[in-house]
Order: sequence, then C-alpha cells, then structure tokens
Amino acid sequence: MNNNLVIVRGGGDIATGTIQKLHRSGFDVLVLERKDPLCIRRTVSCAEALFNGRVQIEDMTIKKVENLKEIKEAFREGIVPIVADPEGSYIKDLKPLAIVDGILAKKNLGTSMDMAPITIGLGPGFCAGEDVHIVIETNRGHDLGRIIFKGKPEENTGNPGNIKGFTTERILRSPDKGKIEVIKDIGSVVKKDQVVAYVNKKEVKAGLDGMVRGMIRQGTYVEEGMKIGDVDPRIDIENTKTISDKARAIGGGVLEAIMIKKRKLER
Repeated sequence: MNNNLVIVRGGGDIATGTIQKLHRSGFDVLVLERKDPLCIRRTVSCAEALFNGRVQIEDMTIKKVENLKEIKEAFREGIVPIVADPEGSYIKDLKPLAIVDGILAKKNLGTSMDMAPITIGLGPGFCAGEDVHIVIETNRGHDLGRIIFKGKPEENTGNPGNIKGFTTERILRSPDKGKIEVIKDIGSVVKKDQVVAYVNKKEVKAGLDGMVRGMIRQGTYVEEGMKIGDVDPRIDIENTKTISDKARAIGGGVLEAIMIKKRKLER
C-alpha cells in the first residue's frame, strides 16, 4: 500500500475542491475520469486537462498522463496527474491509502470498501459502512461537508442552491438531444431571456440577469433535459476562476475523514 496516495474518481468542479485540499496537504493525488467528461464549470475542473493536456486551477497544476511512468513523474514534479480510466484499473496497480468517489452520479458506479483501506463517497448514492467506509454530505445547508461514519447522506433534492434568491432559474438545460452550439461561454454577462446556446437550432435562454458561470464544452452531444450550464446573478469574473465555497467545504470534510481513519489504521 502507498500510504501517501489518494485516488479520486471524478474530476469535476466539486471533486476538484477535494483534489486541491489533499494536494496542498501533501498527499499524492491521482485523478481518474471518463474519456469524455461532461463538466459544466470547466474553468475550475481538473477534468479539462484531458482535453487541454494541462490546466492550472489556482495554485494547482493538473496534467494528462497515459501510463504509470508518467503518473510517477507528475508526482515528482508536484503536479496532479489525471488519466482516462473510468473502470479504475489503476487502483489495483497503485494500491492507494484512500479512494474518494467524487463522480457525483447520485448513485454508486462501482466503488467498494475492498478497494482501499479508506473509501469515501461524496453525496447521495453511498451508504457508510456498507459500500464505502465514510460518506461526505454534499447538500448545501447546516450539514454541508459533514462526515458520516454510518448511514446515508441527504437524498438528492434535484434543486440547486439558492444564490441571491435564485435557484432553478440559474440552471440551463438542453431543449433537445444533439450537439450544443455555445453562443455565450463562461464569463459572458447575459440578460434574462437572452439566447446563450442552441441545440438542434432550439434556443437555450438565460433565466435571469447575470454571468455565465458554467457551460458545457462546445460541440458536446447532450440529451434533452440535461444540465448544460448555469448563470450566476453575481457578476464577478473571479468566480469563474476559483473553487467554490461548496467544493472547499466538501474537500475539508474529505481531508478530515482521511486523517481520522488513517490515525485509527496506524494504531
């Protein structure tokens, strides 16, 4: 077992808060993603490195790698490696101390307690003590980031967090299935009912005045009703470049959970 290695499954914006927290704290962190990630907040998602080769998020560099040699080289350079490995084949090879499932699929896509001495699931779809050792609460509110040692987190509400009185209005959803044509990308200031994208020539309109904080990658194939972006009523370009309060809170919970469990294992 590599006592300093944590493997994080998923490289979206919420998982990135955990990845940064662990990386800053001295752990070697390997990110496993699907080959074609569907990130919304792309500018603060480690997964974007699979498209761009390398990305910088705050003080953290993330680099696409292809094999074990490149993974180890990235660790020596102080860089976070990311590899397309949705099946988690690198887990057996590297024998990490901990695995964090940060896919946020609202269901468990294959993480189990026998994969590592410490296994952690983020949000709904996991039960602490059954399929993972620990679950972290991801729902906004009083319990955000709470460590759950036994049982389940809150169920998926289907409703986004409240920002300046706006909830569902913030979310952009696809009106059809097909490839998306992005008109207003991340950072664009928009007005309510302004067209921000098309899917099969069908309009996607902003639900409020604000700034596009998240938008799925140009040309991505999307399904009808799928979340493809979000508009933030706070017009601040820095919000597109920095990890969110929610992601940081969850990341703090993950780090604390690993340290608690690691201390028990070392006794």
